[in-house]
Order: sequence, then C-alpha cells, then structure tokens
Amino acid sequence: MPTQSTLPFDSAAHDDEAAAPLRTLPVRGGHWDELHTPQGTLREPWRQFFALLGKPGVAGLDGAAASVARQVRENDITYNVYADGGGPRPWALDLLPLIIDENEWAQIERGVAQRARLLNEIVADIYGPQTLLARGLVPPALVFGHPGYLRAVKGFAPPDRQYLQTVALDLARAPDGQWTVVSHRTEAPSGLGYLLENRLIVSSLFAEPFRAMRVNRLAPTYSQLVGTLAAGARSLMREGEGASPHIVLLTPGPFSETYFEHAFLARYLGLTLVEGKDLTVRDDTLYLKTLGGLERVHAVLRRLDDTFCDPVELRADSTIGVPGLLQVMRAGNVIVSNVPGAGFVESPALHGFLPGIAQALLGEPLALPGVPTWWCGEDAAWRDALAHLDDGMLVPTWPGAATARSKGDAGNAPPGLAAGPQALDAWRTRIEAMPDAFTIQQPLRYGYVPRFEPGTGVLGARPAVLRVYAIADPASPDGWRVLPGGFTRLAAEHQESVSMQAGGSSVDTWVLSSQPGSTFSLLPTPMKPGDVRRAARRVPSRAAENLFWAGRYGERAENGVRLARLMLGSLEGSDAEQLFGTFVELAAASGLVPAAAGETQRGLDVFERVLAASLHENAGMASIGQTLASQAHACGEIRGRLSSDHWRNVLASRNDFRDALEALSLAPARPGAPRNGAPRHGAPGYGAPLEFRRSVPYDRVTLMRALDTLATQLSAISGCQGDRMTRDEAWRLLFAGRHIERIAAMATVLRIVAQERTLATPAGFDLLLQLFDSTLTYRALYPGRLEVPALLDLIVTDPTNPRGLYGVYGRLRTRLDEIAHAAGGPKREPFASQLASVDALPSLEALCDPGEDGRYPALAALCDSLAAHMAAVSNEISARWFSHAMPPAAQVWP
Repeated sequence: MPTQSTLPFDSAAHDDEAAAPLRTLPVRGGHWDELHTPQGTLREPWRQFFALLGKPGVAGLDGAAASVARQVRENDITYNVYADGGGPRPWALDLLPLIIDENEWAQIERGVAQRARLLNEIVADIYGPQTLLARGLVPPALVFGHPGYLRAVKGFAPPDRQYLQTVALDLARAPDGQWTVVSHRTEAPSGLGYLLENRLIVSSLFAEPFRAMRVNRLAPTYSQLVGTLAAGARSLMREGEGASPHIVLLTPGPFSETYFEHAFLARYLGLTLVEGKDLTVRDDTLYLKTLGGLERVHAVLRRLDDTFCDPVELRADSTIGVPGLLQVMRAGNVIVSNVPGAGFVESPALHGFLPGIAQALLGEPLALPGVPTWWCGEDAAWRDALAHLDDGMLVPTWPGAATARSKGDAGNAPPGLAAGPQALDAWRTRIEAMPDAFTIQQPLRYGYVPRFEPGTGVLGARPAVLRVYAIADPASPDGWRVLPGGFTRLAAEHQESVSMQAGGSSVDTWVLSSQPGSTFSLLPTPMKPGDVRRAARRVPSRAAENLFWAGRYGERAENGVRLARLMLGSLEGSDAEQLFGTFVELAAASGLVPAAAGETQRGLDVFERVLAASLHENAGMASIGQTLASQAHACGEIRGRLSSDHWRNVLASRNDFRDALEALSLAPARPGAPRNGAPRHGAPGYGAPLEFRRSVPYDRVTLMRALDTLATQLSAISGCQGDRMTRDEAWRLLFAGRHIERIAAMATVLRIVAQERTLATPAGFDLLLQLFDSTLTYRALYPGRLEVPALLDLIVTDPTNPRGLYGVYGRLRTRLDEIAHAAGGPKREPFASQLASVDALPSLEALCDPGEDGRYPALAALCDSLAAHMAAVSNEISARWFSHAMPPAAQVWP
C-alpha cells in the first residue's frame, strides 16, 4: 500500500488541482479500514459523504474543525480527568463522523438488543432463584467474589423484573470487519450526554450530507428512556400526587469526570439534577429537599457507582449516596435505574460463559461474537489459553480484586488492556498464585476510523471503539430499543487502546437509513404566544444553599479586596501611623491577618508583610484566597445555573490570583497542583502556612496590580449575577447572601472605626468613604466639608446608597419576604417579626452622638445589633430552606 493516496470525489475531481483533494494515510496492516476497501477505493458511505460535501466543503474542513473547537469552548463542554487532579479538560471531538450503513446496523441492533435482554435475565436470576449457579453455567466465584454483587439486593424484584433500563455495549471491528463485543456496561453507562452533544455540533456543520444521507435521529430513543422510567414510576404514585411522576438524575457532583454530561442530559431530558445530599428518606419514601419543602421522588436515573448509592447498607464511607435508598427500593416506593448490584455482569470473565448462558436462558446463539476469553479461575480454561496463545490481554476479573489479594504487591495485578498483549509464560507464576483474579482475552486489532488532521489537509486514522446503547421498551417485540447511533471513541496518537483519560477523542456516529428521517426532537420547538407558561424552576435545597453562599463569598471577597487595597495603598501615606491601630483591628476582623495579631503591632512594615503573606488560600484562616476557593466550590456545585461567562470569571478570579501570589513568592509552590478544580489540600509544598520574614523580597506594586485585577473580576461576577440570572427565589437567595454579608461587614467596619475614635478624623472619613464606595457621591454633595452627620447619613441612613446600611437592610427584609412567598411550603414565622423595620432603627440624630469618650455608643450598639441579627437570619434561612427534618405534613411553625 502506498504511504499516501489522494482522496477523489470522482474522476474529474481527482484531476482538478483546484479541488485540493485530501491526502490519506494508510492504516496499520492487519486492521480494518473504515474508509477504504482492500483495493484502495472509498467505501460507499464515504464516497457519498464526500460527494455531497463537494469541493467547497472539503476546502473548508479546517474552518469546520475550528468551529468544532469554538463550540466546545463556548458550550464549556468538559471532561474531568482524575490524572489532572479532577480539573476540567476541554472535550475532545473530532470533525468527521463514523458512518455505518443500514444493513450493517441491522446486525448490530439485533445483537445489542439480544445481549441487553440476556444481561437483564442474568441479573434477575442471580438476585432471584440463582439457577445459573445451581446448573454450573456461572461459577459462584465470579458472582460472589465480584464487588459489584450486592448481597443487600438479593431477593429484590423490581416491577416486571426489569433490573436494567439502560445497557451499553462496547464494540470494535475485528480485522475481518466483524463487529465484536469488547465489554458490557450495566452499572451506570456513561456517554449518552456526550453522544448527543457530538451530534448537535457535527450535524450542524455537515447539514447537507446529514439530511441527504438520511441519518437516523436520536431523540425518539432518548424520549423512550424517560418514558420507560415514567411508566414504571406511575405504578408507584399515590392518590393526590398529580399526573406526572417526579424523576431525578443522580450525579456524584461537579468533580465527577463526566459531570458535564450529567448536567446536559438532565436539561435535555427535563429531569431534576440532584446529588445524594439533595435527597432524604422518610417513612420508606424518597424525597427531594427543595425551597418549598420535601417533594416525593418516584424514579432515579443514577450516575453513581453501585456501592456508593447507600452508605447505610453498602459503603459506609460514601458521602455521595442516599442513606436508606435500598430500603425505599425494597418497599416498592422508587424506581432506581439501573438497579444497584447490576455491575457484576461487567466482568470480562463472563464473556467466556455467555454463549452457554444464552442457549440456556434464551434458547438461541449470540448474534454478535465476543472477544475470545478465558477465566483463569477455571483450570481447564487457563490451560487452554496457554495452548492457544503465546501472549494475551491480561485483565482483572473484577475491579481491584487482584490488587487487594496481592497484599500491596502491585506487580501481581493484571496490567489491563492499556498495557497491551503480555507474554503468558512470564505471568504463569503470578496467575497460578491467584488464578481467579486473572482473565485472559485474545488480542483484538481494533478497526481504524478516518480522522481529519486540522491544518495538514491529511486524513489520518485511529483505532476506534463504538459504544451502543439499548433502552428498555416494553412495547418492542424483544423488550429493547437500540439507539440508532453511538458514542465512538478514538485512541490517542500512537496508542492502540482507546481511553478518553489517556488523551483519546470522540466522533459522532451516523447510522444511515433508507427511510425518511424522523422529525421528532426533545429540543425546544417553536410555540405560539398562547402556549407560553411561566413555570417556576424547581430549586433543590442544596442548589439554594450554594447560591446563598456563592453570594456571601462573592461579597466577602469584594470587601476583603477593597480593604486590602486601601491598607496597602495607605501604608506610606501621612495618615498611616494614625490609622495603624484601626488597620490592625479591621484586618483581623476581616480575616486578612491572624486574629492574634500581636506580631503586627511591632510596626507598619511587619504588618504589611504579615498582611501580604496571609492572602493565599492556605494561610490558615478565612483569607481572600480561601474565600475565592470557597466561592469557586459553591459555584461549581451549581454549575448548571451559571452562564459560561459567570463560571469562567469565577475560575479566573481564583486561578489568576493564586498564580499571582505564587509568582510573587507569597504562596507556597504547588508541585503538580491543578489550575482548576478543588484546592488540593495536603499536596506536597501546599497547605502549610508561609513563614514570611523581613529578608524576603516583596513587590507591593505588583501585588496591588493583582488586587486591582481581582477587583475587576469580582465586579464582573457581581454583574453576571445581577444581569444574567433569572429573578426567581434562587436568585433572591443569592442576593440575600450578598446583603447579609454586606451588612455584617459594613457594621464591623463602622464599629471598629468608632471604637478606635478615628471616625471624625480626616483619615477616618477617607477610610469609610472608600470602604463604602461612596467617595465620589460625598465629594459631589459636600465638597471640602468633613461633617459626621453628612457622612453617617450617606453610609448608614440614605436608602439610595447601594452600600448604605439602612438601604441594604431594607432590601434584605423585602428579599426574604419575597423568597418566603415564592417558596411556599410549610408556614413559618415571617421574617418581618424577626427583623425590625427600617423605621424602628436609630435615627441619624442618635447615631451622631459621639458620647463622652468619642466612641459613638449608639452607632456601635447599632452595628453590634445588626451583626447579631445577620447571624440569626443566616441560621434561620438554613433551618427553613436548607435542612428538612420532617415530612411536609408535619413541617409547621408552631
């Protein structure tokens, strides 16, 4: 085969230099080539695709590839890679689809549906009568030794014995072109969200070929998934619960590697995205905690691994599951998809037993072959593998089993598919020491899928694995509907194994049809004005709590940055000595220096250096860096409610400030620490408070620039929250958090300035006007005058000042009443009875009384009272909306 060939559309295009035909690179020998026949000609689907694309389309492939990257970035499609410390990596999507013709797909569809039916029967038997074990068709060690087999589920039978609602099979082309089953996914099959996002992007770029080639639509099968869950859930509904069951999608959270698709899939399917802590069990019934109280959940589409689902009966250390979930299942009050405990059939060792099981349970042979497999726990199989293979793929029979049994000797563990074929003789001793932990698979040379290499005009090729999904459908003849498409993944460069974590990519999968394509879609469709309904979005309590704290952290960060800038910018001014004591108290109260600030009393220079050294997020207190990290964590928990700009600003504020402090040697170095994701406390060199000595060089100007940049970013976050979020009760909670934090912070500032007797001094005036962001307003109203009544009127009693205490206080009372009204739920004591009206607060005349010692006692008392009320209101908000201790009927304020 030549090293390169020219890709023609037809004979004319082949000779036309203006067509700029693509050059193609050959695939490795012994592998199936999706693009070319053995004779070197284009396979028919690809010939049709390129003909429809035409010369302009081929010339524009570089632009199309750039468009894919741009849409991935703009849609913030990410994949969290554990190797990167959990940080989000942009989703890898290649331009060209995998194309499968109709006849070939019919064979895949039949084989996938058959295996889905078979796997459901195996799960039903193992958790039921266990006839497969009794007849010797499945070795007991393969079941009971697998961590995916859950004894707590034994004897449980879901409605209609439907243990599985979604099954995924990974397929690869054998060298002869036969689609071969590589693995089964029954626990919580991933990829459905990424698959759909791939389709939306690629089909829009190749609209003409997509339409003309009659590519099958995906939406009807996604609709079937919701329909299947809803049908099962309706049988559990009680009188008075409405016509539609409540279905949620249970995710491990934003640090899950596939969290993006969880959020995307929930939006697309119209499900409520929840984490384990959003759900609670009362009287063997599952509830969602919401602002309006507890709402019953009838079905759960889970994306948690089996053993993490219920810390009461499964893994006790799970913090992402739902305590009592299995008991609710057994009581027949919830549908969980798939049933926890189905993961044991994912064992690669089961491949060798499936042909016999299929004959026994279904009375038919398997339509799709599997990879030839030998379980070493069966001595005859192990000897047979040695007789037939010099080398093979050594894979663990079940997750973690080999490592656990090897008592810490990782060299005894099966290396896995990524390691490639292993010489069996070299592993003989280790296999015979613990044979049941090893499974041998015959090496399979994966077929190669074409891949456009941007900027080169070349079509390369990579090994590919196609994941196909089957959805339970009681109306289908065999009980399953196969999604007419799939989640296709390509290996990374120079790799034969396929892994997204190892740098692989994905492509869209087109299944062709001779029939007109369906127009059904789950995406929003045009509607008439009369169809519009303003339905309130359900707000889970966890989302509400994180919104509340996102507001508090954002405001706290702004206050801290404003104070740090002011102090650092004033340390060389003429008023620095006069304000030094005030600075120390303000910095300690705001978390900018340690509370025990005796070290800082030695002088301005030491204070400045302690202040600078205490900015990073692991300084051991509530520093600016820690506040930014907390804000990022809270916003990460509600990622689906934030615009892309909002989320990017949140990450940038934390990451840029962190990097700036490291560049200034004001934060410990973090070897290998991620730039995104949660702070890695305890990483080498990261976490111990910095010992800042006078001899360490310090660049105040550069630090001030970093604080200025941070102030701008925080203003952008505030703008996103004010201008780009729907004004619902969740938004009101966010701003309630901001108002509570603002009142508490400003009250603390006023009290300290009054107690330090600097309020009536010129330096104190400037300090307060800057911290209350009111300098321009005051100078415009009272040019050249320093009058305490005018100052206190502007920053305390003026209702028009956005940072004035009384104005913020009044808006907070209004906001809380609006939240209580919108949330509904159990009757509680009105907030108005807990917070005095603005009219009842001290008058300006009373506040202006300096008292005998010049410490303004009425003002100080007001500040103490407001700070205490803000703490009480925060606790009441938590008790009212974030914690639910009783079922709805019993949640009544006495």
